[in-house]
Amino acid sequence: MPELVDWTDRRGFDSYRASQLAGWFYNRPLTAVDDMHNLPLDLRQALAEDFDVTLPERADCRESSDGTRKLLVGLSDGARVESVLIPRGERLTLCLSTQVGCGMGCTFCATARMGLMRNLEPDEIIGQVLLAREVAGPQPVTNYVFMGMGEPLANYERLVAAIGLMTARWGLGVSPRRITVSTVGLVPALKRLVTDTNVNVAVSLNATRDELRDDIMPVNRRYPIAELLEACRQLDLPRRKRVTFEYVMLAGVNDSDEDADRLVSLFASMAVKLNLIPFNPFEGSLFEAPAPERVDAFQRRMLDRGLHTTVRVSRGRDIAAACGQLAAAGS
Repeated sequence: MPELVDWTDRRGFDSYRASQLAGWFYNRPLTAVDDMHNLPLDLRQALAEDFDVTLPERADCRESSDGTRKLLVGLSDGARVESVLIPRGERLTLCLSTQVGCGMGCTFCATARMGLMRNLEPDEIIGQVLLAREVAGPQPVTNYVFMGMGEPLANYERLVAAIGLMTARWGLGVSPRRITVSTVGLVPALKRLVTDTNVNVAVSLNATRDELRDDIMPVNRRYPIAELLEACRQLDLPRRKRVTFEYVMLAGVNDSDEDADRLVSLFASMAVKLNLIPFNPFEGSLFEAPAPERVDAFQRRMLDRGLHTTVRVSRGRDIAAACGQLAAAGS
């Protein structure tokens, strides 16, 4: 809103017009400036000169057998990212991207193979939301997760700006409680995020030993497990709020009973939620998912020791829309 107020002042229009513009930009479908029928012609002409109000290109939309929809979003410079609409009962979750590609190098993720091309701007992140809402039609999007392409905290300023637009009453009006940001563990930015926003935090751990995490998640060489967990312990969270840890299970790599026992030990002094994610394969990947009975045994071993552990059911795997499969490829 402050930017819109500044624009109306600079252009010589009454400042109350900023509220009207915000309502149009964030809460009504737009294809052109002329759709803003309650605004005077001179204001619309000025908007046409300074703003592009069209949504990003929906380059592709694929639907899974389980109802998940993957959107290939075309950006103004020709780059593409993917976002995913995931239905589950009355919930509809939107998985958002923050970068074109990713520079973190995680070996179990298809996006990492693209490398980092560039960061997304706040309007490109919001554009994904508006496009997804249009695709969803009458069903409201209830939850938002920054778990798509890219490392959100490596694009920190733009991420926080987009979250500000999403949560503002004059913006998209989304409750921070319905937004989750997932990170590989960029410790300084993680601390800032908890201070600067009220969103939920999920940390991708995926190993119980530094030697293994160094191999599959190069970020661990900067922020090893002990440093990352200590930072999470010190996060200034509300009393009932917990950090969620994500653990991608790789058959024969990090799914042993010893790994389960080490997870229990690592989290002994923390109130956390652990989300197990059986690996989702992609072309050229070197890993396999554990058998369902191994996943069950792994989860049961931790539940029996009092660690709150759930298993994420993969959605959209048949259209390469599941966790770790996004690579900005059309059908």
